Amino acid sequence: MSESDTKPILERLRPKRSRRLGLSGKLLLLTIPLVMIAEVLIYVPAIANFWTNRLNDRLAAANTAALVLDAAPSGMVPDSLARQILTSINARGVAIKMGQQRRLLASADLPASIDHDFDMRDMTAWSSIVNSLKMMTETGDHTMRVIGPAPGRAQFIEVVTDEKPLRRAMYRFSRNLLGVSLLLAVVTAALVYLALHFLFVRPMRRLTASLVGFHENPESAARIIVPSHRSDEIGVAERELADMQRDLVSMLHQKSRLAALGLAVSKINHDLRNLLASSQLLSDQLASVPDPRVQRFAPKLMRSLERAIAFCQSTLSYGKVQEPAPDRRLVAVEPVVVEVRETAGLSPDVSITWVAAIERGLKIDADPDQLFRVLLNLVRNAAQALDSLAPDAGVRQIRITGRREGAVAILEVSDTGPGVPTKVREHLFEAFRGAGRPGGSGLGLAIAAELVRAHDGDIQLVEGTLGATFRITIPDRPVELQTFWTERASA
Repeated sequence: MSESDTKPILERLRPKRSRRLGLSGKLLLLTIPLVMIAEVLIYVPAIANFWTNRLNDRLAAANTAALVLDAAPSGMVPDSLARQILTSINARGVAIKMGQQRRLLASADLPASIDHDFDMRDMTAWSSIVNSLKMMTETGDHTMRVIGPAPGRAQFIEVVTDEKPLRRAMYRFSRNLLGVSLLLAVVTAALVYLALHFLFVRPMRRLTASLVGFHENPESAARIIVPSHRSDEIGVAERELADMQRDLVSMLHQKSRLAALGLAVSKINHDLRNLLASSQLLSDQLASVPDPRVQRFAPKLMRSLERAIAFCQSTLSYGKVQEPAPDRRLVAVEPVVVEVRETAGLSPDVSITWVAAIERGLKIDADPDQLFRVLLNLVRNAAQALDSLAPDAGVRQIRITGRREGAVAILEVSDTGPGVPTKVREHLFEAFRGAGRPGGSGLGLAIAAELVRAHDGDIQLVEGTLGATFRITIPDRPVELQTFWTERASA
């Protein structure tokens, strides 16, 4: 099957992403119901207030008509005049109560029964809302009686009128209010939508696009977002994202360089190991030379070559970020310290003073080769720091102390050098970042820290000392583990 044939199959097997609403769509869907809720909150009290005002207007007109009708001589008003007055106020009848007597001032075509009564003297906001909405939902020619306060000595005034004209007026008011409010709502919603879109949605899209683009090529510095000058939370998010992306780009570049370095080291390691193996064969032949000096130095030379070959073998393991598990056993510290001094080339005739204050008979539950590597790295760093001092800088001393506190063995390597710079201390035990001198790689401390932690121990820089002092603490394993590994080694 060709590649062109497999592409349609892969396209069908690839999970399809469902189209989802973006922030703009969700914002629009959220704005629409909010506008509708605002319309309802505006319309309901407005129509109730319109209804209440119309009824109060009827009462005010009825009060004026009552004054006219009551002022007629002996209360005699022609029927034609009464009808004109009632027509002008859109009423069928007007009555007034004074004391215990209710007096009908004028009437025209009074219905046999009244459908609704509304007393405006004790009308509340809620009851006006309920009555207005109820009137708008009804149909038919209903009549209502409106009761309200009356002028003068009268207790109240009553007006009988039709509901249909008021209902029509309420419909017209509703249409006008709806049109105006919808226009205002659309304009307001559009302004709110645009404001939220430019203030929040666009910056979030920019952040999202930067994240997606950076995910596609995280090693490209061109994909780092350029923060805006906003001082709010989005501005903070942009600046933090830019810092994080820069850190990741730098870290990935460093990882790439380390990978290339690891490949180069593995190639060099292969050839160097072969050269050291040839040197080891030559050293074996030196062991048969009867010269006493050769006999005295040949074993040390052979051990150094064996250790160099082991170091080459473990270089590739470190490049894979894994060290072999320590082969722990009780190791006398003094012989290891002596071998470290000889390997580091700190003979009595050099300008660096060597002081070893090891507790008598001190033993550490550790891998002897890895313990040697830890101490050798620390001693070499100390010697390099002392070599950087001026000739008249004073006493140059490297001191190794060792003691036991219960089940924990403590070793300290100190020098009288310039100490560790402040800017280096944050990355002291990180490879290629904890170098305290020009040209240093920082691998020595990184290797030492990794080997110590493999023993469940700890290594740290002691503060407040002359020069630099590194303290190593290695706890003993439980007795059960020591017995288990001893029996396994012997088997």
